[in-house]
Amino acid sequence: MTTASNALQLWWEVDQFLSHEAELLDTRRFDEWLELFEECATYRMPLARNVRRDRIATEEYTQVHQTAWIDETTATLRQRVAQLKTGIHWAEEPASRTTHMVANVRVADAQESDGVLTVLVHSRFMLYQNRLQDETNIFVGKRTDVLVRRDGAWRIRSRDIHLDQNVLQAKALTVFF
Repeated sequence: MTTASNALQLWWEVDQFLSHEAELLDTRRFDEWLELFEECATYRMPLARNVRRDRIATEEYTQVHQTAWIDETTATLRQRVAQLKTGIHWAEEPASRTTHMVANVRVADAQESDGVLTVLVHSRFMLYQNRLQDETNIFVGKRTDVLVRRDGAWRIRSRDIHLDQNVLQAKALTVFF
């Protein structure tokens, strides 16, 4: 196989993994979704703020433990899923209908060490959420993922979600990105 075909194969695997993840979320198979994360994974959505054009690099709070909409680990994601499954999570009862769209998937870097492939992936997302009769939210943004392939299985090591708004328009963040 040539380098170009290796790169295409890798992109295809990553794209299929992200599409599968979106399907798990849209079909509310949250326990299966959690299995896609490494035990030590991080999952962050930093806050954005309005800044002058010459200070765009400081638009988001990107340091660990700075202000964020979401700052989770695999353990706290499990707690969120457990809460949803209780049936008494007021912001998700009745449950939201969602559609996750992932696009512009780009493998920015790939490193292999000791049989473990680690890839840096940039993508764009659109998440449609509908609750009740007329409560609708659309989230749009960018994601930066570090994915790991070990023994033929892909896992999420980290996800940084960059929402393209600085004021949250939704009443609550009860969906997963």
